[in-house]
Order: sequence, then structure tokens, then C-alpha cells
Amino acid sequence: MPVIRVGNGAGFWGDNLDAPRLLAECGRLDYLTLEYLAELTLSILAHQRSRNPQAGFVSDFLTVLESLAPVLAVQPQLKIVTNAGGMAPQTCARQASAILSKAGLGETLVAAASGDDIFPHLDELIGSGESFMNFDSGLALGDARSQIASANAYLGAGGIVTALSQEARVIITGRIADASLTVGPAIHEFGWSWTDWNSLAAATVAGHLIECGAQVTGGMFSGWTAGLSLDNLGYPVAEISDAGQVVITKPPMTGGIVSTETVTEQLVYEIGDPAHYLTPDVDADFSQMHLAQIGPDRVEVSGAKGNPAPPRYKVSMAYCDGFMAAGTLVVCGDQAAVKARACGELILSRLRTAGVNLARTHIECLGTGDTLPGIWKRNNDALEVVLRVGVHDPSRAAVERFVREFSPLVGSGPPGVTGYTGPRPSPYPVFAYWPTTIARERVAPVVEVHTAADWATTQET
Repeated sequence: MPVIRVGNGAGFWGDNLDAPRLLAECGRLDYLTLEYLAELTLSILAHQRSRNPQAGFVSDFLTVLESLAPVLAVQPQLKIVTNAGGMAPQTCARQASAILSKAGLGETLVAAASGDDIFPHLDELIGSGESFMNFDSGLALGDARSQIASANAYLGAGGIVTALSQEARVIITGRIADASLTVGPAIHEFGWSWTDWNSLAAATVAGHLIECGAQVTGGMFSGWTAGLSLDNLGYPVAEISDAGQVVITKPPMTGGIVSTETVTEQLVYEIGDPAHYLTPDVDADFSQMHLAQIGPDRVEVSGAKGNPAPPRYKVSMAYCDGFMAAGTLVVCGDQAAVKARACGELILSRLRTAGVNLARTHIECLGTGDTLPGIWKRNNDALEVVLRVGVHDPSRAAVERFVREFSPLVGSGPPGVTGYTGPRPSPYPVFAYWPTTIARERVAPVVEVHTAADWATTQET
């Protein structure tokens, strides 16, 4: 296959549910990727699975897959690669396979790729010499170990390539690095060596550019104008050749735009050092990239260079760190901002009088410039603002008392406080981020492939 077309229909958990189907219907795709996982998404999924053994994966994927089943039935070449498996790729595979079987696609080969979850082996790994030092703070894991809720290594494209070699058509993974969802299909189709660093870098660039969905096709574009239609926004397609050439485009007759400007903005998104974009598959050098507009909504991307993959995988850990809540009130009339801030201080003062001293608090007035402090000149003349007060504390009871202090202000605060408070907010557990690494030889992908019919009838172990 001289060129493959890889489209990405999801950039995060909560993205447009119709986008994958629309992209698959008109994108002439060989592969549809769905990227759902952010750094702390896995901790949320781990929390869900602790309460329900049938949870722990991105439930939106099941809704999306149901809409894709008719497309899969008429496009035999189309394959799906997604990290929707989260903490439970096998559970996700079973439930997804039930949908495929019901749609008459029971013979479809479905793969579950896991091995990223190192939480069950954490103590063993520490005992063997892994310190799991926080690479932001330099602190060793130490006392935080008892609070760890999840620990997942960012694996590369290996599990995907293995699954494709076994003719899997739907591949559901755990924590695979975002760009690797695209790198895997390219390696499989073109037979690239795992040390063909420049080719791997080119595919990594392609994956990075489409991983956030519509951000590269006009979503969040700083050059947005009223003339740029975001209605029926087209999601991105990466055309990748055997020679490592990459073109970013989108389906015809869709909203948005693919330009050197939109591609540039996504290219530099969350990359750190552009000369060393570290992934599990390759150390990619973006510093000499060249972009060329070769047609309407077609941008050629070239110049990526690759170096050997890092010796250590990134690991995303999350640890329990108390509780948070935030509440809002609408305040209107003259001196609305002054009154709103006074309300925020009243809430905290009344809590202190009741013997509740919260560890962290934050008061902001939305509509006055507080969302970008120091960038916008604060506007205290607005006739209506939204007061938002957020708190964090080790004690759930303390946070619970905080959320009860908003409604009283409607009758016992300054004039102009409205009743538009919405339901009383609820405290929620905080999972703080612990970024670290692990030697790559200590982690390996585990791939299981069955027909959808077989997956749907197997029991959870």
C-alpha cells in the first residue's frame, strides 16, 4: 500500500460523538483512530472500576462503536485503533464485541492490548530498584506510595503492530502514547524496521498532528474569524507514504480549515523541547520541520528526524490528595464585582467562625478578567458577574460544609445576589499527578485477539 489514510475522530473523552461516524463515512479511511486518554483520565477510570468491576474504560466508545457498525459492514478495509480500553481493555473488548455481534459482525477480530498498568506490581518494581522519582519535583515516591491510585506506563506502537499482524480489525488498548495510535498502522502497512528512526519520526508527527481531533482543522484556532465555519467541522486525516511523506487534510465539504497556520499551532502543542519530542517509539526532532500548502485543506509536512527511542517509558501515576468543590453565584447591579468578592470573603469568614479552616481557597469573578490575571486589565464596572469560589482540603467534611454556604447569601449577602446557583455542588476526590518513568525492559504489551462472537461470550476473570 503506497499511502495509508489515518483519520482521528476523537481528541479526548467527551469529544463529539458523531465525529467518528461522519469521518469514517466520507474520509476514505484505512484506519480510524480514537484518542481518549489524558494524564489523569486513568485515575478517574480506576476510581470507577473500584466501584464497578464492569467499568474502567471510556464508555463513550460503546456509543461511538454502535454508530460505526453500519460503516464497518460496508467498508471492509476500515480498521479502528483506540485507547478507549483505559484501565480495562479486556472488559471494553467484551462489551464492544457484544455490540459488533448484535450488528452481525461477530466474525470481526477484536484485540485487547494491555500491559501498561503497573499498579499491581508497584511494590515489586520498587524493590527491584525503580525509585519512581517525580521528574517535575525531583522527589522520590516515599510516603506518597500509600496514596497511589493508579500507575500506567505509556507504551508505544508494539501492541498495535502485534494485533494487526494477527489480523485484528478493532484494536482496543490501555495507555498507549497518543501518536503511537498512528505509528502502529504505518509500521504494519509499510513493514518499517523498529530502528528506522526517520520513518518513525514522520509517523509520529502525523499522529501528533491529528491526535487532538479538530484542533488541527480549525478548532481552537487563534486565527478564527466569523467567516470560518465550525459547523459540521471536519476531523483530520493524515496521509502517510511508505517513504515517510505526510499530508494533513480533512474530508471535502466539511467545515473548518487545514492551513499551515492550523497545522503549526497543533505541531507545537504540548511538545516540550522541539528537538527531542520523546515518545515510546522514537526521539523525534521537530526543529527543522517544513510545512507547505499544496492545495485547499492540504498541508504537506516534512523534515522530521528521528533518534533512538528513550531508554525509559513515561509513567503517569495519580495519588489521592483530599477533596475539592467549587460553587458559583450570579451577582448583578452597581458594583457587582465588589459585591461578588465580598460574598466570596463572607463564605470563608463564616466558615472560620464555624471552626472550618480550609487548606486552599480561591475566589474569582468571571467577567472581570480574573481568568487571565495580569493579561487583561481588570474590569470592575461590569453590571453582572459570576462569583466562583473553589476550595481544597484533606477533610471531606470540611468541604461538605463549604458547599452549604452559598445559598444563604441569597438572603444574607449584599444586594444583587441572585438565586441562579444551580444544584448544590458536591465534594469530589482529588487525584494529583505524579509524573515519573520506568525502564522500558520492565514493561511489555500483552495482546489478546478473538472474534467478537468469542469475546462476547467469555467471562471476566
